Amino acid sequence: MFTKRIKFVSFSSGSVDAKKQGLYNEENLLQRGLVMNRSIIGTKQMVVSPHYLASQAGNRILEKGGNAFDAAVAVSACLAVVYPHMTGLGGDSFWLTFHQKTKEVRVYNGSGRSGKNVTRDVYKGKTEIPLRGIDSAITVPGMVDSWDAVLKTYGRMSLSDVMEPALHYAENGFPVSADQCRHTATNLELLASTPYTADIFTKNGKAPLPGERFVQKELANCLTMIAEKGRSAFYEGDIAQRIVSYLQHNGSYMTLDDFTAHKGEWMEPVSCDYRGYIVYQAPPNSQGFTGLMTLNILENYDFSQIEHGSFTYYHVLVEALKNSFLDRNAVLTDPAFADIPLERLLDKSYARQLAEEIGYIAEPAESRPVGSDTAYAAVMDSDGNAVSFIQSLYFEFGSAVTAGDTGILMQNRGSFFSLDENHVNTLEPRKRSFHTLMPAMVCKNGEPKILYGTQGGEGQPQTQTAIITRMLDYGMDPQQAISEPRWVWGRTWGEDYEGLRVENRIAEKTVEMLKESGHLVETVSDYDPLMGHAAAIAVDEEGFLQGGADPRGDGAAVGI
Repeated sequence: MFTKRIKFVSFSSGSVDAKKQGLYNEENLLQRGLVMNRSIIGTKQMVVSPHYLASQAGNRILEKGGNAFDAAVAVSACLAVVYPHMTGLGGDSFWLTFHQKTKEVRVYNGSGRSGKNVTRDVYKGKTEIPLRGIDSAITVPGMVDSWDAVLKTYGRMSLSDVMEPALHYAENGFPVSADQCRHTATNLELLASTPYTADIFTKNGKAPLPGERFVQKELANCLTMIAEKGRSAFYEGDIAQRIVSYLQHNGSYMTLDDFTAHKGEWMEPVSCDYRGYIVYQAPPNSQGFTGLMTLNILENYDFSQIEHGSFTYYHVLVEALKNSFLDRNAVLTDPAFADIPLERLLDKSYARQLAEEIGYIAEPAESRPVGSDTAYAAVMDSDGNAVSFIQSLYFEFGSAVTAGDTGILMQNRGSFFSLDENHVNTLEPRKRSFHTLMPAMVCKNGEPKILYGTQGGEGQPQTQTAIITRMLDYGMDPQQAISEPRWVWGRTWGEDYEGLRVENRIAEKTVEMLKESGHLVETVSDYDPLMGHAAAIAVDEEGFLQGGADPRGDGAAVGI
């Protein structure tokens, strides 16, 4: 019935009139037996995050007179406490911002560089950098610096003010989430055998139970110092000295100079036009351009002729993403160390060429195991300011190394560097690694319309693509777009598996057709945590703010 290069639908540059298509009106949904997950709608402000306490913290800052930037830093700091397996002071972050007065979309790159003494020679005799332990903690954490930069550039409130919710939960405790308990149980042997980490994250060698009070006194002390003294406490003062002292005592090549020299930077975003909307992503060393490449490919398809949830829908999206991954893997690293040909990769004619190569048969592609540990959040305020941001320790619990009595888990982002001197992402001193973090923003007529992102390493561009096509091509609101069945392809979540995992709510006929076309399909549970925790905010036709949080996680959308 199909040849290898058959085109599934006519190519078109037009967008879909979702209302005329009628796929997602209420009557149709009810007839199809779908759960009616509705977005939270706010009249003036909205906060979404993967933990309800962090979302509430951001909303409180807005209620106290803070703007979106103040609230975003409050959410970020709170997540570092209440979602400690996913993010923390020892990790990185990327911020995509829109400032209403200047109408500028800007990126703050809060990712850290490798230490000046961390060379490939350090790992002689090894083929890869260890994924855990001291030898994996080789980059400076960038998140605390990013708080300072965002607040000083756009905020109204002090760092001390916006950190109050985080300090409260660290000092007094919070009900531990089911997600943290699950990840603790999965990594129990590693955590229980690591000094300091065991005392904080396990209870007598066992994982905590959901709802138990989780207190982090040592972390609270560090947060207090940062609130009082600012970023210098973390990069130059007592905290930096304690972190480096512990790392060096245990064999690390990281130095105090590495911390003192760290500084993130404001950057211009990368973007593409999709159906008349401008989609923004963070530039390299972020993988954000992969999401843009995929949309450029998909723009060649007329989705009014493709039923959502059909074989063609999933197959075309997966194959478009795989094509984008091939180029990403060949070029992505720190742009200070390599030339990354973004102009060619984001060219529309190149995207059309890639689209024409998609046929009925699933093409092979290679992926490398990447970390899953991420927390995405977004804020919009009543003035029209917007922040889409994401932060990470890389793997769950990062390196698993807690830096002595600081209570701070160190990230293992540097373990993604290659030890092959000819590899584009080869390890070199003072270098940023290929980074999976990629917050997204969609604007129209110079105003933000959609903020979206997700947890999930290699899964980030995949879930982002699902969300944005569902919203722009099929007329779904944020919650519907997030709650619909999802998939993830490749070796995501640190596993050696290049198959296509699909939630079992996907139609059996669709799954069978995917298998017939050559996809290595594995069916997982209804709302499987393997799919990551996504969130989104959209401005609707009435000017209200719609927020959606992932039912696969512990998040919430909070708007008024």
